[in-house]
Amino acid sequence: MKFAYQRLVVIGATSSGKSTLAKILSEKLNLDFIELDALYWEANWTKAPDDIFRQRVEMAISADRWALAGNYSVVRNLTWSRADAVVWLDYPLWTIFWQLTRRTFTRWWTQELLWGTNHENLWTHFKLWSQDSLYNWLFKTYWRRKREYPQLLSEPRHAHLTVFHFKSPREAESWFENL
Repeated sequence: MKFAYQRLVVIGATSSGKSTLAKILSEKLNLDFIELDALYWEANWTKAPDDIFRQRVEMAISADRWALAGNYSVVRNLTWSRADAVVWLDYPLWTIFWQLTRRTFTRWWTQELLWGTNHENLWTHFKLWSQDSLYNWLFKTYWRRKREYPQLLSEPRHAHLTVFHFKSPREAESWFENL
């Protein structure tokens, strides 16, 4: 049986595995891979202006088939209106916390190049009070997203979306393996 969806948006908390899942979905289903972070972040962790970011996203989603990773509300009206399905990675906070810790250390240790000239700065993330810390971002947005997504997904303008809602990495992996 052929997978019926051609335009997927993968959402979830920071470090829930959005990009990883969207990438492997794109490979398995022969879809373009779109990572919103790559369209948003410029050199030296500079944020793209909203109008430039929206233009980049519009160009990326003009393709017929894609798997997109990201939560940016400033482009949600563009991405969700074109999507067929949303894959929501709704994992427990501690699962995501440990994934974030592992990812941060790995990226820092290997000096993985992220979106142009950017690298993880370990000290930045461990300054939990800093707005630049991904831990700060996780604790700031985790519960909001848990409340916000069900409301957004139930709105009539999103009725065309099929929602795949996973509460653990094991559930998501099982679904993916059975595609």
